[in-house]
Amino acid sequence: MSSRRNFIQTAGLLTGGTLLSSAFNNPTFAYFKNNTMPSDRFNIGVIGLNGMGWADATAAMRVPGVVITALCDIDQTVIDGRIAELKSMNIDTSKISIYKDYRKLLENKDIDAVIIGTPDHWHALQMIHACEAGKDVYVEKPVGNSIVECKAMVAAQEKYGRAVQAGQWQRSQQHFGDAINFIHNGKLGDIRNVKVWCYSQSTPLQAKPNTPIPAGVDYTTWLGPAQLRPYNRNRFHYSFRWFWDYAGGLMTDWGVHLLDYALLGMKATEPNTITAIGGKYADPNAASETPDMLNVIYGFDHFSVAWEQTMGITNGNYGRDHGIAFQGNNGTLILNRNGWEVIEESRSKNKIIVPLNPSVDNGLDKHWVNFIEVAKTRQFEKLHCSIQEGAKVATICQMGNIAHRSEQKLIWDTNKKQFSDTTINKKYLSAVYHNGYSIPKI
Repeated sequence: MSSRRNFIQTAGLLTGGTLLSSAFNNPTFAYFKNNTMPSDRFNIGVIGLNGMGWADATAAMRVPGVVITALCDIDQTVIDGRIAELKSMNIDTSKISIYKDYRKLLENKDIDAVIIGTPDHWHALQMIHACEAGKDVYVEKPVGNSIVECKAMVAAQEKYGRAVQAGQWQRSQQHFGDAINFIHNGKLGDIRNVKVWCYSQSTPLQAKPNTPIPAGVDYTTWLGPAQLRPYNRNRFHYSFRWFWDYAGGLMTDWGVHLLDYALLGMKATEPNTITAIGGKYADPNAASETPDMLNVIYGFDHFSVAWEQTMGITNGNYGRDHGIAFQGNNGTLILNRNGWEVIEESRSKNKIIVPLNPSVDNGLDKHWVNFIEVAKTRQFEKLHCSIQEGAKVATICQMGNIAHRSEQKLIWDTNKKQFSDTTINKKYLSAVYHNGYSIPKI
């Protein structure tokens, strides 16, 4: 294992971005199959095969030398479906190990890195255990489901020295970087307000009765550190994100992507104050717990960032269902996944108009190229979204949710990394762990 890993690192140093980038730009490039020479392989295990976990796996397989060698999920139906997909790609699945317990997967010495695509409440434990086991990690966003989890994940990466990329793939898209560079050149003038919004077509969940656990599902393991509850489809695949036990609603689902760029554009790290108003306004009787409408104001020294979310309505600001708007004295730059543009400030003497610069690339694929290159070269500073960066914005999102849930104006102590109100800290900084689970002391 040691010699193979050394070869991988050496190969990465020799080829760097040349081999990977050329393959990425080759329109005929498809999936690398597991008949690659063993010395050339970078073996990946996938923990959590639904949604983005599988999107990450398919993106990983488009990088030269990457081979999926292990799959792990608590739902046998999902495993069977993914095996069928791999067979349709003419991949020899007989060489892929199957697990239902991620800890057994981490014992596999042939695995170089893991994808963590499980629900949010599992991210911290699995990422920490993977680093401890000597694996590099690609962990889906939001990286943690509490502020304390985010701190622990950063500490684990620093202690064990693993490459850890957060799945905020917009960090790898060209037009996002171009927009931030334009903001930093100062042409917008003084920016006093940044608007960030997500208007989602998703609608609040309607109540469903509890039912028996589906065949092939290890529901106890799925719950993990969360509170024991009867099986309910509303709390399972995908829609788990609307319940506090497992996630943080739209704020942590979309907020980590969008607020991330608000912070980058303003070269900001932590706010001084956080205030919020929101609730289940679209349907007070909805089964979901997280708010369908939420407005949060983050106060910094010389500007504010305003987050706005609404479910069931897609007509958002500037005619866009999601985006970030940097409002400067000379113009407003509007940025989202489709591109960026600048609209004029009519009262400014230094008017700026920049037509739409559309998105031109695949951020997820490029994010994976970056991760594999760094995993090979061990140049962690070149990660497009390190665990440190992912934890920073996940913490910001947690702040917004805590302001909403506590119904308090919060003051953040940047030195102590906690709120000024000890009662708030005690109740909300940590996720409550059940069933014998706990965050490891690092």
